[in-house]
Amino acid sequence: MPSIQRQLVAILLLGSIAFSARGETLRLVTEAWAPYVYEENGQAAGLDYEITREVLRRLGIEFDLQFLPWKRCLLALEQGLADGILDIFHLPEREASMRFVEEPLSDVEFVLFHARNRPYPYEHLEDLRDLVVGISPGYWYANESFRTSTLFSREEAPTHEANLGKLIRHRVDLVVSDRRAGLYLAAQLGLLEQIDYNRKAVGRDRLYLALRKDPAFERLASDFARELRRFKREPAYAELQRRYAKPENLRP
Repeated sequence: MPSIQRQLVAILLLGSIAFSARGETLRLVTEAWAPYVYEENGQAAGLDYEITREVLRRLGIEFDLQFLPWKRCLLALEQGLADGILDIFHLPEREASMRFVEEPLSDVEFVLFHARNRPYPYEHLEDLRDLVVGISPGYWYANESFRTSTLFSREEAPTHEANLGKLIRHRVDLVVSDRRAGLYLAAQLGLLEQIDYNRKAVGRDRLYLALRKDPAFERLASDFARELRRFKREPAYAELQRRYAKPENLRP
């Protein structure tokens, strides 16, 4: 075997050594998006945080999670200051710089929230004609027809909290958000009695753990996916899902 091939094989073999065997701490970054991942009393919490913590525990891997604005999360991974991003949508253009773990952490369902005293039923895009829909800047909505439609106007708000505030004050007609995230936030703000949502989703997607594209993380990506699939078949995973399914259970 030529020398250059031997060197490449050696690099790949070193990269495939289990992360835990090297005794390193996995550096993860994320932007808070409750109830999937967020901070509570200075501690990380959330459905996907708990799932990730359990899977990494089983793999014998210590990790550190840092909360950053989304653009800084992407930059940290690009510059090698982070090893992975927790809770990210799998987009084709991201594959050049990230290794997505094949098994998703959570399914996301985007729905249209409305004030209970001013409902706007939604079945088709035509139902949104001439309405104002509150959106969050920088967020990805999987339904291309919804993203590009000119039937309705979009109004950005600086935070998800501001979007719901505008909704109950009738400054926007509807707000698009993930169902679980919207219900959780409404519970935190004491707005569950004032806000409801249309049961027909405008889009669905999945949240993943993405690792830096480096041979050192190939083995970890496959091990994480395997262990996550195993965990999903266990009662402990089902109980975790039940606990986070009811926003009223998550009030501080």
